[in-house]
Amino acid sequence: MIQLTSDSTCDLGEHVKKRNIGIVPLSVVLGENSFRDGVDIFPQDIFDYYAKCGQLPKTAAPSIGDYEEFFAKYADEGKTVIHFNISAKASSSHSFAAEAAKRFGKRVRVVDSKALSSGQGLLVMKAADLAEQGADADEILSEIAACIPKTNTSFVPDRLDYLYKGGRCSKMQMYGANILKIHPLIEMEDGQLIAEKKYRGSMQKCVSNYIADLAEKYPEYDDTRCFITHSCADEELVRFARAETEKKFCFREISETVAGSVITGHCGRNTLGLLFIFR
Repeated sequence: MIQLTSDSTCDLGEHVKKRNIGIVPLSVVLGENSFRDGVDIFPQDIFDYYAKCGQLPKTAAPSIGDYEEFFAKYADEGKTVIHFNISAKASSSHSFAAEAAKRFGKRVRVVDSKALSSGQGLLVMKAADLAEQGADADEILSEIAACIPKTNTSFVPDRLDYLYKGGRCSKMQMYGANILKIHPLIEMEDGQLIAEKKYRGSMQKCVSNYIADLAEKYPEYDDTRCFITHSCADEELVRFARAETEKKFCFREISETVAGSVITGHCGRNTLGLLFIFR
């Protein structure tokens, strides 16, 4: 029997329970206190902490021992675990999980998603589809390996305050972007985040251009599902993004999910992305 698991960074929301996905939380550290992502800390806690202290939280991967304990409860039941990690270039999670998996042999297989948030989540959902269709672990891993480089993981942030605090842009870039209403397109390439293209104007205008650009760039895509994932964005913006997605694409399922505390802590409130697997 296949058991799918993931770090909390997959941002799958209600799909975790629906698809019986095991989750191991990363840690979020506020000052001297450590919390578990999605268990005892949530995005609003990040916003409150930043507003009060002007500092971003720190994050930490589960330890090798944490992963061993997590995997053991499934392996001891005779299940074959396929575990998905946030990109190895973004966290130590993958290397720690891979080291822990050695104790279990082929009973635990660990995947570097080379993505984060629901980009990682898309791969978990694809694996769940395959498992339900009767695929074995090797077949699932082979299909997922082919999907990893074809997973669009991209976002448009509202403001650059959090990116500046996290060392991902300069103070001048932050001030200039916030004053001139410049919103960079941030996307994953080979497991790491890059910012190249820039949009200008209101978030609604930028999201419209962003989704139009995705439709032009990826005319062929897996129409099974997409995710509109955001960091507690304004409801009006999320509705607008969904409407624009429905105009430009023909996904059979459009899921809206809220980014967890780890992802939110890096991008800030009102960031929004449309994520899907292309062909």
